Amino acid sequence: MLSCPVCRAPFAVVDGGAGLACASGHRVDRARQGHLTLLPAGRRPPTGDSAEMVADRVAFLSAGHYDPLTAALRDAVAGDGPAPQTLVDLGGGTGHHLAALLDALPDAVGLVLDASRYAARRAARAHPRAVAVVADAWSRLPLLDEVADRVLVVFAPRNGAEIARVLRPGGRLVVATPAPDHLAEVVGPLGLLRVDPDKAERLAATLGPHLQPVRSTAHRWTASLDRSAVATLVGMGPHARHLPAGALAASLERFPARLEVTVSVDVATYAPAG
Repeated sequence: MLSCPVCRAPFAVVDGGAGLACASGHRVDRARQGHLTLLPAGRRPPTGDSAEMVADRVAFLSAGHYDPLTAALRDAVAGDGPAPQTLVDLGGGTGHHLAALLDALPDAVGLVLDASRYAARRAARAHPRAVAVVADAWSRLPLLDEVADRVLVVFAPRNGAEIARVLRPGGRLVVATPAPDHLAEVVGPLGLLRVDPDKAERLAATLGPHLQPVRSTAHRWTASLDRSAVATLVGMGPHARHLPAGALAASLERFPARLEVTVSVDVATYAPAG
């Protein structure tokens, strides 16, 4: 399934799982924390989530606030044809959603690709049938052609050409994107980055040459968050990079002790074009 980032040849497991090697002699060793790093020679690791952001994500997702999203992803992944055997989660972070999908698919294996080595360390422990890889979603993916039954992208970059390349015939891409009212009760008062109202159209246009839409469903629920949970929510996402030190804590003092927050997500399924 995995390919050498140097010569693109298939990788084979060596030394009882301690590393991977291709026929040309290129080798990658598994990190002590369990993940692999598959970047082209000389390529600097892409900027990914910090250790603090990853810790916040673990705390927030473990509290169950996004469980309805996990359920929606599970339905979408299982929605077409035979049960998928191979799942790839691009920008999969800690592997939280993938682990739940693998629990529901006892014969499947999974792969998390993420730019953050901190996320990959967590993902390496997310599920016994999952592998975690540090990779750049905007470059050629370290995967062979036509190896994935499902590719999952949750609030992460989408490289349409590469996704189409790695999907098997009959495979599906499942994408989760925030709707315009996502987290409105937090985004507005804190002046955070808002969701582009044309995001769905831009997504379709970006994927259009390579993938065609099959279906899309809207999912909306309310999460009851105390101030600590709101701080964790903000800290785990891209908003964390745009707030001055101490600004979040000061702003949260003006929030009620508990806030009802709208979670609004679109889950779309795509098939390879043609």
